[in-house]
Amino acid sequence: MTSTTYGVLEIEDGVGVVRFRRRLAHPLEKVWRALTEPAQLEAWSPTTIEGERVAGAALHFAFRHHEAPDFDGELLAFEPPTLLELRWGEDLLRFELTAASGQTVLDFTARMAQVGKAARDGAGWHACLDLLQCAVAGQAAPWSSPDRWREVRDAYVERFGPEASTMGPPPGWEEAHRPAEA
Repeated sequence: MTSTTYGVLEIEDGVGVVRFRRRLAHPLEKVWRALTEPAQLEAWSPTTIEGERVAGAALHFAFRHHEAPDFDGELLAFEPPTLLELRWGEDLLRFELTAASGQTVLDFTARMAQVGKAARDGAGWHACLDLLQCAVAGQAAPWSSPDRWREVRDAYVERFGPEASTMGPPPGWEEAHRPAEA
């Protein structure tokens, strides 16, 4: 299960904003649990999320493969089962869910402090959302998040342009996620 629904980049006041819309063939409550419950986050999120699930709570994030340093953030909005917004390091992430005829529409926005990482992170969030779709469907993904990132990154570089493509993976990422041998 892969999506060809690419994110769209907008530049707002010098900040890169990548927006995604995904339609998930599952009830809103099921998608909400996948977004918020630690055991379900493991299937799709690049980091753990430690902290109370209440607006204003301090959060701590850790990459599962230690490919980048841990960092802190804050839960900005938590309105079950429709809105989750958090500060993820320097970035702002917003997940909005809308019920639609037994399905769920997920609008995801990543507001990035640095425009130059929009293609890199847009491809990363694309991979994560594909993993989320698989997880909610109860299916194993046919690829890892890094492999999916490699598949879609060039399309994001082409779509978003050179200004949004100046930053590559963080130091240590390539070593932690070597491609599978053919």
